[in-house]
Amino acid sequence: MSSTTEGTAVELQVPVLYPTQPAAVRLMNTIWADRAAVHDSLESVAHLQAWAEEAGLGRHQGLGEHDLARARALRDALRRLAAEVTGDSRPHSVSEGLSSEAALAVLNEFVSHCAPVLRHGPQGGYVREWLTDGSGLQRELNLIALDGSEVLTRQAPHELKACGGPGCVLYFVRDHPRREWCSAGCGNRARVARHYRRSRSSDEGPATGRGADH
Repeated sequence: MSSTTEGTAVELQVPVLYPTQPAAVRLMNTIWADRAAVHDSLESVAHLQAWAEEAGLGRHQGLGEHDLARARALRDALRRLAAEVTGDSRPHSVSEGLSSEAALAVLNEFVSHCAPVLRHGPQGGYVREWLTDGSGLQRELNLIALDGSEVLTRQAPHELKACGGPGCVLYFVRDHPRREWCSAGCGNRARVARHYRRSRSSDEGPATGRGADH
């Protein structure tokens, strides 16, 4: 997919993966992988602007390196905490050197800009909404951080999961208690890989002779 930003065509490869997932998970999944490599959909300010628009966060003009750094910091913090919550040990899942304590501090700094308010509901009664003191994309990032704090505390059967597909680095919130993959494609690859391992083990048979002692 491509997007034109300030006269420059920006190629976005899979900018929004699984748009029915919570906003925080969609931000986490700007790190993704294919058979060739691990990719980052937020490589530049132009990519951030185009991704935000594609992700439904609105069109934000005048973004700069500060906005990009904030978005990447929140994304990396969410992924670090998600890895801890899900027991994720996949290579490339988290930024090297980012501790869970540092990630938690980043997330809480964003969330600290949000405050709950009570309003009259459209059908009577009251509804809780959230206000944030930010504006533009920074406001959206604050709300994504708030969304992330809720995602990270979800319990079974609809908790956050790390995809079990071979080579995948995505996260997802379960919509079914037995779901283990972000997509049917990853599920198929996982089953094929499992079948291959079983077949290979069966073909090799039990170790015998001297080699069994080493």
